[in-house]
Amino acid sequence: MSRLRRSMLFVPGNNPGMIRDAHIYGSDSIMFDLEDSVAITEKDAARFLVYEALTRLHYGSKELVVRINDLSSGLGVADLEAIVRAQPDVIRLPKTDSAKDVIECEREIERIEREAGIPVGKTGMMAAIESANGVLNAREIAFSSKRLIGIALGAEDYVTDLKTTRSPEGIELMFARGMIVNAAKAAGIMALDTVYSDVNNEEGFIAEATMIRKMGFDGKSVINPRQIAPLHAVFTPSEKDLMKARAIMEAIAEANARGSGVASLKGKMIDKPVVARAQYLLEMAERAKTMTVEDI
Repeated sequence: MSRLRRSMLFVPGNNPGMIRDAHIYGSDSIMFDLEDSVAITEKDAARFLVYEALTRLHYGSKELVVRINDLSSGLGVADLEAIVRAQPDVIRLPKTDSAKDVIECEREIERIEREAGIPVGKTGMMAAIESANGVLNAREIAFSSKRLIGIALGAEDYVTDLKTTRSPEGIELMFARGMIVNAAKAAGIMALDTVYSDVNNEEGFIAEATMIRKMGFDGKSVINPRQIAPLHAVFTPSEKDLMKARAIMEAIAEANARGSGVASLKGKMIDKPVVARAQYLLEMAERAKTMTVEDI
């Protein structure tokens, strides 16, 4: 299976201390931010800090993501000129309204890769959808580039576009979440949920994380290290689920050994989707265990 992205920790690009220590908190991915968390007067300094971190610091096996400014701001291309040369794993493109936005960003990335002698295609991309137009175009965005590892929901700009606000229940995000997760799965890439901004409400955070996992999301962005452990607990299969998955795989193995094409467990036939789900849970648990060891 592809790498786990249960958690992506936002790290402000103008915060040297957080940049230095970002790998110690245990998130699956680190997302250095050059956009909303950085004041306009500090954009150049943040870009330099993140470039230096990517080229000089060691973050082990962590996936390194950089959220650039959108290209229409006049800052996005400057971000790419520096950051692509530092060779992060993924560039996150904010405010993606259409496939055209992805294609334009990819064109700039490819140009810089060629100029810098970086293998073309090495830099992954993630598109953040943050508007009504973006949500309605989620499918074309998801299929727009082979570089895309996932698409993500950016809720704050989205609810502003809808002229509403975020509620504890998240009813205003249900349509967007459904569109994004289905578009991502159709394209064979990951779906990442938006941040939960009330860092002191762990109960609400866990409830939202549980809901989006049930919807099919692969993970969630986080803004505080305290959110990582409970998020991983939600997205890591329980021992009960793993016991059932192992029993399913054992029943399949026994049926194959008998030369039978039919397997059952406790009187219920095991069909192909059930087997695929069991395999996925076991692989996910093994990957989570491996990543935990790597963090130590």
